[in-house]
Amino acid sequence: MVPPCQNVVDQNHNLNGFHQSQISVVMVPFPAQGHLNQLLHLSRLITAYNIPVHYVSTATHNRQATLRIQGWNPESISDNINFHNITLPNFQSPPPNPNAKNKFPSHLQPLFDACSHLREPMTGLLKSLSLESKRVIVIHDSMMASVVQDVVTIANAESYTFHSVSAFTVFLCVLELIGEKMLPFKPRCDNYIPMHIEIPSGEGCFTNEFFDFISAQYEFQKLSAGNLYNTSRIIESPYMELMEMSEPNKKHWATGPFNPVTTETKSSKKGRHSCLDWLDEQERNSVIYISFGTTSTLEDAQIKEIAIGLEQSNQKFIWVLRDADKCDVFNEDQVRKAELPNGFEQRIKGRGLILRDWAPQLEILSHNSTGGFMSHCGWNSCMESITMGIPIAAWPMHSDQPRNSVLITKLLKVGLVVKDWDHRDELVKASVVENVVKKLMASKEGNEIRKKAEELGSSMRKSMDEGGVSRLELDSFIQYISR
Repeated sequence: MVPPCQNVVDQNHNLNGFHQSQISVVMVPFPAQGHLNQLLHLSRLITAYNIPVHYVSTATHNRQATLRIQGWNPESISDNINFHNITLPNFQSPPPNPNAKNKFPSHLQPLFDACSHLREPMTGLLKSLSLESKRVIVIHDSMMASVVQDVVTIANAESYTFHSVSAFTVFLCVLELIGEKMLPFKPRCDNYIPMHIEIPSGEGCFTNEFFDFISAQYEFQKLSAGNLYNTSRIIESPYMELMEMSEPNKKHWATGPFNPVTTETKSSKKGRHSCLDWLDEQERNSVIYISFGTTSTLEDAQIKEIAIGLEQSNQKFIWVLRDADKCDVFNEDQVRKAELPNGFEQRIKGRGLILRDWAPQLEILSHNSTGGFMSHCGWNSCMESITMGIPIAAWPMHSDQPRNSVLITKLLKVGLVVKDWDHRDELVKASVVENVVKKLMASKEGNEIRKKAEELGSSMRKSMDEGGVSRLELDSFIQYISR
């Protein structure tokens, strides 16, 4: 397969006259699916400039990242992506708790804490690469800043912080840390964040343990030379400007979307998910896709309400019904199978599909039959949905999702609210699910939102063409690191 950005190679592989042996890029992802996925997609974009990439994680998470990648075949450019397996010490790996009041995946905290042990082997790898390359460029997840802190001790190495969330959300975090009165400009104005836009509280977004983890990482982010965002100035120009004004001593690049803007069309049905065959038989924009990501687990009562609401909406749907990922996604012990109302699957047969395992989300969103996405608003899902021109029914669960939801529904206006963050502890009733699905999929308002989403998606896809806004940002980053 030829990557959709293959013309980058043709146009820019001799950019600044560098040779691939003169520079090496090291990717250091956070070991959670939405983070692994984004940096593997970015690896693909960078290798298109004929620059070798070293992707560093545990063997389990490297395997997870490659098996779940969508839209391109990682084997097609495997010569330029080198996977390095680092071993973690043993740690507890409890199953997700569907009845936890705070929906943040606290069962993953032991894994996150264990990552502190990656510092020493990471430093060893970077020093080894520094002997072979003119310059070593480390792109690390913002949550892995402490792991790469020794980059500053290597003369020909420099690091860049990758933010896996929207620039809007990153700025709001900076605002909370600094305080609006300390800024030499006013972010709450019509040019940036209008006063009438209510910003969700950070309460309930994280557990106390993870908030402490974030705070510890923030100190080490100051060591990086710049910031990369999986976003585009097409959708977040005001918030990129706010970040640039907030941190004027650092460089900022909006190099997204990272995911392919067109997906590979398989010549045969071999290896193709059966849900795509089902979508082939449906009318254009007639199916709503429901998925709450890889870090959300719903309680039985909420699952029942969603099922009833979908049935009563009389709309076609694909529903990914699975718990949050465990620390090891290949460990099938203690896997919960959520129960649906009696006879539900029989009654919706032909109109709806229930998927209980990994689903090809990018391919589903890019399919002509998909017309809406009920989502938790994780940034990876937001970017995929925006790129493919699909409107979102926003149902945030935790983390950055409540603020992403505001960006989607209030600022970009390409979605509807299912559940407001102020009511996060309340059960969403079947009637609410039914009404939102009907509004998005079968109303004048829904059609108008869909049209706006399609127009935005078209602009996003064009931004990755030669001379496009995002392509120029990526070119700029490559020029800078190869100076």
